[in-house]
Amino acid sequence: MTYRDILKKVDHTLLKQPSTWEQIREICDDAVKYGTASVCIPPSFVKQAAEYLDGKMPVCTVIGFPNGYNTTAVKVFETKEALKDGAEEIDMVINIGWVRMGQYDKVLAEINALKEACGDHILKVIIETCLLTDEEKIKMCETVAASGADFIKTSTGFSDAGATKPDVALMKAHMAAGKKIKVAGGIADFNDAREFVLLGADRLGTSRLVEQAKKKGGDLDAEI
Repeated sequence: MTYRDILKKVDHTLLKQPSTWEQIREICDDAVKYGTASVCIPPSFVKQAAEYLDGKMPVCTVIGFPNGYNTTAVKVFETKEALKDGAEEIDMVINIGWVRMGQYDKVLAEINALKEACGDHILKVIIETCLLTDEEKIKMCETVAASGADFIKTSTGFSDAGATKPDVALMKAHMAAGKKIKVAGGIADFNDAREFVLLGADRLGTSRLVEQAKKKGGDLDAEI
């Protein structure tokens, strides 16, 4: 596995509250230069970024972020607005309170409502693993597997902790064939990313790897 192989799986991410257009534009440029899977940015910058990138890089954005407790109608509206502005991928946050109450039918219905709004566009479902028990994580794997969503995603990066390797191994063991896994929050370096990929991660939400690639220089086709 090479550095470039890893970068192709990265959603190059900037979601911090004080982010400016100049910073968003920089990560767009870096994403194109280093060949990442997408840029993942706040909804308010999607239109500007999509116009700036002009098809050179998919734009991903977040819905119900980071807490997930918006109503379904609000999340559907956010999704439609983001797609209209040029987003190609959507990362939604579930209602964690519903999970705590065992209301998985409501979680499933919400995921499917957003997938209906997404159509052929990719939908990733953030379950915020650090706030769930293992039993709840398994139930969410089953729920996402039963839904129309394309990915299950570990974390927002804005809660108590990010992705862990045991969580990714658990997801891999309980997700249905054809459903993918995105890891986010706390990916330290390329070696760490490689371990997540070997465990089953298909996407990596991070800004660190591109930053490390910029500092590294040299051959990105070298083995990690």
